[in-house]
Amino acid sequence: MAVLLSEIEVRVLGALIEKQLTTPEYYPLTLNSLVLACNQKSNRHPVTSYNEAQVGDALELLRGRNLAYVFYGSTNRVPKYKHVVPENFELNAAETAVLCVLMLRGWQTPGELRGRTDRLHEFSSLEQIDETLQSLMRRDPALVTVLPRQVGQKEARYAHLLCGEIPASALEAEAHLTRSTSRDGAAERLTTLETEFAGVRSDLNQLREEFEAFRKEFS
Repeated sequence: MAVLLSEIEVRVLGALIEKQLTTPEYYPLTLNSLVLACNQKSNRHPVTSYNEAQVGDALELLRGRNLAYVFYGSTNRVPKYKHVVPENFELNAAETAVLCVLMLRGWQTPGELRGRTDRLHEFSSLEQIDETLQSLMRRDPALVTVLPRQVGQKEARYAHLLCGEIPASALEAEAHLTRSTSRDGAAERLTTLETEFAGVRSDLNQLREEFEAFRKEFS
């Protein structure tokens, strides 16, 4: 199934999947609960501040794509929302978990994915994560892609393709940020070392003075 979603649609779907798997007793979600789930400060990258109107519009688009629907319970007339992502994309539990974390937390390595999917699905090894990623990449069209490895990176990172191919400009901007952060970190470490060295030199001078004073007492 070919699909091209907006960033807010991806966040809404990711939040619905996560809450279904981690807090099923509160699923399906009301609009207010879904807004809070989308805008969580933890387990989200980037952190967003969508309002109810924006999330509501995204839900309508997702309903039109048959990826979400509204649910009315027999005892509660407040509309609640469900997703049907695994059914539409024919995903198993492992694929659903990996795709969900990529949707909510951006580009990640297999190691990061294993640590961040623990509440969604149990992976016993990195090999299982790799197999799941390869399965998502073999889809037609592919749902996941591997990103070019940056200088200094040990592991490749993966990204979902629900919003389309990753623009080269986004890759370059992220690489520039990484280089800047690395330089800033190196400068900070150098400053720390210089401060520590100055402290050691001061202590050494003090010890030398005390030793000289001690020696004079016996000369």
